[in-house]
Amino acid sequence: MMTYPECSPQSGLPTGLALRSTEPETPSSMVMLHDITDKPSGWIQLVKSLIRVIPLDNPMGPSVITLLLDDSPLPSKESVLEVADMITRSIRRTPKRERNMCIILGFLAERLAGPCSISALSEVTLGYLLGNLDEGIHPDVMLFSLIALEKFAQTSENKGTIRRKLALYPDNPLLRLERHITSNDYTLRQVGFCAQWCLDNYFLIEGRQYSYEVADVSNVNVMLNTRDVSEYLKISADGLTARCDAYSFESVRCTYQVNAGCWYYEVLIMTPGVMQIGWATKDSNFLSHEGYGIGDDAYSIAFDGCRKLIWHMAKPMQHNLDVWSGGSILGCLLDLDAREVVFSLDGFEGEVLKQLFESGGAIDGFFAAASFMSFQQCRFNFGSTPFVYPPKNRAFKSFNGHAVLSEQDKIVLPRHLFLEQLRKLSVREDSCTLCFDMKATIRIEPCQHRGFCTNCAALLQ
Repeated sequence: MMTYPECSPQSGLPTGLALRSTEPETPSSMVMLHDITDKPSGWIQLVKSLIRVIPLDNPMGPSVITLLLDDSPLPSKESVLEVADMITRSIRRTPKRERNMCIILGFLAERLAGPCSISALSEVTLGYLLGNLDEGIHPDVMLFSLIALEKFAQTSENKGTIRRKLALYPDNPLLRLERHITSNDYTLRQVGFCAQWCLDNYFLIEGRQYSYEVADVSNVNVMLNTRDVSEYLKISADGLTARCDAYSFESVRCTYQVNAGCWYYEVLIMTPGVMQIGWATKDSNFLSHEGYGIGDDAYSIAFDGCRKLIWHMAKPMQHNLDVWSGGSILGCLLDLDAREVVFSLDGFEGEVLKQLFESGGAIDGFFAAASFMSFQQCRFNFGSTPFVYPPKNRAFKSFNGHAVLSEQDKIVLPRHLFLEQLRKLSVREDSCTLCFDMKATIRIEPCQHRGFCTNCAALLQ
């Protein structure tokens, strides 16, 4: 469950960076923040504080920046331009401050799409973000500069500006960064993933093959289901890596469901922040913008290795395993015969959980599933490669050993190609050119224009 920041010295996090597990109404501290940032000077002061204070090594730092900004009033155009001017006026440049500045620029780019976003992407801002892609720059600064460029590119004019600027480089920096996608450094691996996503979806290069055209999925029989996932969750070309850079709590499940037996899968954790990973039935509902995901209803249960919690029916329970980090392996076991769930971290098993079956909601139709807070990424192994820590005391099955996917179902198209394909499938050739719903049967006189249905033709009159 995605929740509000709270000042809590007992949490083990820096003051102001803890997350409440449950909060029925907006905390008084957030109400006070809203009142302060309602004035331009207060909003600018918040931005300066976030740049200066949020630590580089806290797993929830980037998400807290976006949560606090999102809960503040939208800034004026003048305030946005003042933030952009901070790039040139910054005296003490450190990876922490640069990373935080890039997160804020990305947030503004997405929240203020249109003219304000275009104004914010000045020559200085664009040069700053592209300069952060150079070799030797701190990986966290690289990563959030890429994300900011992607969010600026959601405005078409900005996308054209960035593409023209990239075309001036003798060697496109995104092609260089894409090679990090298999790095053993998990921050650099995120950089590689985001660079590849940008090349596939925003900053296309003539002659470069799309990732789905070269991905090896010959041994993949189960993927993350791209058919029922929102556009805000990024799925890799092989269907096994998921990443969220949106400011909502996005969820995904796999393509195969089980009704009986004992099943196991593993997840490589790449980011140490808030994710809820586990099991959900076909009846589970994900309310991304309300902050509800896996483990927040009677039909799902999830492991949260950042906050050391098990989630079921939106209620947190402490677990006895370590906090996860980049490179951790989460094991997820579902025994439908014994009606038990067991999570493990790096080979160490937690306690046996029966709550999913005792609440009376979950019966059959189980999927592997996960929910992601902002800037989180992980990779699933459903059995297409050997498990790192297979269960030792139970006979189990893997999804990949029993499922089947057609070659067509293994194709994970870039979002713009998927939408284009969807439009072609959804619109008949003889559809009205205005509403695309009814059949075009009307010709307009005396100009002889065709392609209108009776309803739209009447409106044109």
